[in-house]
Amino acid sequence: MLFQSLTQEVSQLEANLCSAFSDPTRILILYALNEQPQNVTELVNQLGANQSTVSRHLKVLRDHGLVQTTRQGVSITYTLADHRLINALDILRAVLHDNLTSKANLMMEERV
Repeated sequence: MLFQSLTQEVSQLEANLCSAFSDPTRILILYALNEQPQNVTELVNQLGANQSTVSRHLKVLRDHGLVQTTRQGVSITYTLADHRLINALDILRAVLHDNLTSKANLMMEERV
């Protein structure tokens, strides 16, 4: 019973963490921060999104522990909390690529 409860709790924590990946802008922010630490203005310029949108997404990422902040005067710089996040996103992209390739191949076979 304890094992099942612990397994459910860990699964819920995983689901909560994955919810941070549920918006494309947040994924783009993570990839941008993988390149270099940035402040909100730099991310706004890079992503072409408005400041309030980027700030809102950064809050979600910070609340989930995916980014960290460093204050430099009045500016706050964001960095990835763990670079393994990019490895996880890259794996998801590879799975997506394989799924899309498989579907495209099936469509080609149906046409023949």
